[in-house]
Amino acid sequence: MKIKGSCHCQAVTFSFNSENFYPYQLCYCSICRKTQGGGGYAINLSGQFQSLKVKGKENIKTYRAKVKNPEDKRSWQSTGERNFCGICGSGLWLYSPEWPDLFHPFASAIDTPLPAAPEHTHLMLDFKAPWVPLHKEKKDKTFKRYPKESIKEWHERVLG
Repeated sequence: MKIKGSCHCQAVTFSFNSENFYPYQLCYCSICRKTQGGGGYAINLSGQFQSLKVKGKENIKTYRAKVKNPEDKRSWQSTGERNFCGICGSGLWLYSPEWPDLFHPFASAIDTPLPAAPEHTHLMLDFKAPWVPLHKEKKDKTFKRYPKESIKEWHERVLG
């Protein structure tokens, strides 16, 4: 599916191809919550990085989060590059060189109508803010951290 997205001020517009475009995965980590806002979580899609076409690249800024391991208090710089509009601050996508063929656009930046997911995955619940309610439906799955199931595997299991 060809998908289009943009920032709020339209200084950055982009398009890409995706085979895994249902917005089903809700991430409650503090990084997503603080950089994306919304309902206390961010929703990522999966896109084919080679197909990404961007207008307004000069307006994009990148943030690499400092990650803390709560078990032993160590911290490190994430390899994940959170791209956002340097003018309006809208989050656009996450790219990690560990998976060079993929990138993860934030559903909040997508302009193309996306289908409603028949079930959701709530992840990183160990980091959910206490003020954020968990609206879990019957079929939804919850995880303290990351699920073992990839975005592609979820699409294959749920959608056939």
